[in-house]
Amino acid sequence: MENKVDTSQKFVFKKQFGQNFLTDKNLLKAIVSDAQITSEDEVLEIGPGAGSLTYELCSVAKKVVCYEIDKDLKTLLDQKLREFNNVEIIFKDILKVDVNEIKSQFKAPFKVVANLPYYITTPIIFLFLENNFDIKSLTVMVQKEVAERLTAKESTKEYGTITVSANIKSNVKITRNVSRKLFYPTPNVDSAILHFELKNNKFDVENWQVLNKLIKASFAMRRKTLFNNLKQAFMLPPETLKQALRDCNLDENIRGESLNLDEFVKLSNILTKYL
Repeated sequence: MENKVDTSQKFVFKKQFGQNFLTDKNLLKAIVSDAQITSEDEVLEIGPGAGSLTYELCSVAKKVVCYEIDKDLKTLLDQKLREFNNVEIIFKDILKVDVNEIKSQFKAPFKVVANLPYYITTPIIFLFLENNFDIKSLTVMVQKEVAERLTAKESTKEYGTITVSANIKSNVKITRNVSRKLFYPTPNVDSAILHFELKNNKFDVENWQVLNKLIKASFAMRRKTLFNNLKQAFMLPPETLKQALRDCNLDENIRGESLNLDEFVKLSNILTKYL
């Protein structure tokens, strides 16, 4: 069966689900390649849509489990994927599914692949970064601007909470940029493919709650110094906070956006001792 979007069926694209389907077969194969899918892999796909990417995943992977919010796609997907016996489509909103239910679908560490609607990009990424899933990697199509934020360097305007939080737990890279012209209907912006290689022990973090609080506080008000943001977030004596900054060789007038990943972890571990 040829892998292309079937426009012969009367399907109404739903704006509330952010539906923009991929139409370029070479790009679909490239996504599978970027995700490093092999015949031994179990794969979770989020939002199979018309099934074009699902088709390529099923052609390579050992097993593919898909979560799709739009039940009106069932007939289209059944027809598209009828030649495969290694795929299961679950018609649920994955953001409302119990984490343990998702985990139960897989017998081994799995890989996540998704062409994400822009409005759920951040919740989906952090669903898998923050819930101790046994996953090897996460490969997602996102809005280009979001990809640039997730791969930004410190002391840039793109660098923020999402950048630090994602890169503390994984190695993130843009594998390719994608023109808006390769989608149907055509969206208003270009996209990019992001590959997250999960690294659960990338840093020696003593208390994740403190680190997450520190990251959020550091970017709460970007014009304020890190010291002033920390005063509001942690309610520690000013001299204690100043000492914590000195212990990290950080000037008390530094802004949070200037800290690199190592400095965030070091400061977090020092603050943990004072709390």
